[in-house]
Amino acid sequence: MVRKLLTGVLGTAVAATLVATAVPASAVDEVNTTQLRNAVTVNGILKHARALQVIANRNEGTRASGLPGYEASVDYVTKTLRRAGYSVKRQPFTFSFFRSLEDPTLSQVSPTATDYETDIYDYSGGGDVTGVVVQATNNVIPATPEPSSTAGCEPGDFDAAPAEPAIALVQRGGCDFAVKADNAIAAGYDALIIFNEGNPGRTELTVGTLGDPKSIPVVGLSYEDALALIEQSEAGPVTLRVTTSVETDPNRTTWNVIADLPAKQLKKIKNKDEVVVVGAHLDSVAAGPGINDNGSGSAGILAIAEQMSKLKLTKKLARPVRFAFWGAEESGLLGAEHYVDSLSDNQRSKLYANLNFDMIGSPNYVRFVYDGDGSDGGPAGPPGSDVIETIFTDYFESKGLASEPTDFDGRSDYGPFIAAGIPAGGLFSGAEGVKTEEQAAVYGGTAGEWYDPCYHQACDDITNLSVKSLNELGDAAAHATLTLTKSRSGLYPDGSRKAKAAAAAKAQALSAPATSAYTGHALTH
Repeated sequence: MVRKLLTGVLGTAVAATLVATAVPASAVDEVNTTQLRNAVTVNGILKHARALQVIANRNEGTRASGLPGYEASVDYVTKTLRRAGYSVKRQPFTFSFFRSLEDPTLSQVSPTATDYETDIYDYSGGGDVTGVVVQATNNVIPATPEPSSTAGCEPGDFDAAPAEPAIALVQRGGCDFAVKADNAIAAGYDALIIFNEGNPGRTELTVGTLGDPKSIPVVGLSYEDALALIEQSEAGPVTLRVTTSVETDPNRTTWNVIADLPAKQLKKIKNKDEVVVVGAHLDSVAAGPGINDNGSGSAGILAIAEQMSKLKLTKKLARPVRFAFWGAEESGLLGAEHYVDSLSDNQRSKLYANLNFDMIGSPNYVRFVYDGDGSDGGPAGPPGSDVIETIFTDYFESKGLASEPTDFDGRSDYGPFIAAGIPAGGLFSGAEGVKTEEQAAVYGGTAGEWYDPCYHQACDDITNLSVKSLNELGDAAAHATLTLTKSRSGLYPDGSRKAKAAAAAKAQALSAPATSAYTGHALTH
């Protein structure tokens, strides 16, 4: 999952309300998925997760796109799917590769020797810069209660750099991080520090992506450290040192893996022009093996694909299933974006829905469901996304399991699909968000800690999985996959009495008071 924010304005959490009774949004048929759910076991998922761990072990501890560990992961998935009887192709594409080779450093040289906690922005330049720190002209200090900063978003927000080496200091907010970096470079600065804005939830050290390679080092700083630095610089010149070491390649090749039903089976499907794309990103970050993010989602849909074929369910579908393993998600959803962009209008019109599974094994998990109808206050997905959400929430309710919505904000590979108007949905077990006391009471686990304490770190290995989460979310993923591919009715109201009754029930539910007072927080992702 893309942790690093694409812009300086994305929030960190939104309130979520758990409604105890779900009402069907459409006339999607109930499908008996017991056989498939029984066949998709935790052991079956872990078999693939362990294979991905072995691949990482043999390839410098990482499976990041553009590196040998990812290519080996592609080989493994391709071989497994072909053995299961699918027609598999690798879809190559090029992307701008980036990785940090060493931990960045940020320290004060004078007047007081100080080391700061920092991190590097994706696509930062490499270098070793010692220079005087210069603030952007419009940093908002102290921070306002709500986000308001647009510091560095205009070229004039940076004074021209002095003749000697200088490091710009700018506040997060108002525009893409890349805009701030480009404006600092144009003003002549040798390095850039972007510090968090300082509003509630926007205080800790946070970094993001610059989108494409920059010529100077760009690192992050917490609001508290930046505030102390600013106060010190107002009393006299402060000299800092920034070091970064990076590897970049503007034309690195990587692949998506796309698996379809064999041609003989496709011919027998009535609604062959209604393809359900079931996807998960296969790449890790460069820092680690990525066994939860997103080996868990990849292993989960790989197990579903195997069992659907083994049980001969692929011969009894109402519409085709396509399993997709995306590359370069951690670089900005690039694999899914390339896939959607590569389709003709006619091909795109045949995509019925997208299911996305990006992390289903977080150790401190919550059963998050993408908020397809936007009822929790975030953006809604294209029509039909509300129905997909209901398939998941109804399933969990039928098993006596709580779930809660998470923002449909495009932070994972469903993003390019919903941008193209394709209904989507999926599950998420949590990343760097902090579990609340209310969530711990409902789901177990530890309040005050990340859902995944090893998120985007070297410790995201085979020990970083909850088998309970894999069991519950794996079953829900299998249920939704089979429901969408076997249901004889569609995602949209069809004028039938059944559809009209479902619509009336939904309207009645929306006008009624909520049946649960539970309130938690859903991670934006």
